[in-house]
Amino acid sequence: MKTTLMVCSGDPEVVWNAFRMGNLMLEQMDDVTMFLNGPAVRYTSLASEEFPLVDLAKVFTLSEGVLLA
Repeated sequence: MKTTLMVCSGDPEVVWNAFRMGNLMLEQMDDVTMFLNGPAVRYTSLASEEFPLVDLAKVFTLSEGVLLA
């Protein structure tokens, strides 16, 4: 199944959950594209110890997910 996730929030928890869902879908062998829009484009500056967004983004792209910003 081909899926596109669009994230437009600057809330780190929302972006974190989107990456988690994208990674879970990739594990199920789905084709996933994630489009970051608005404040979500700055996900690296939203990252913290509680929300390791950079690590999740790395796993997402290394698992053949397509990340667009």
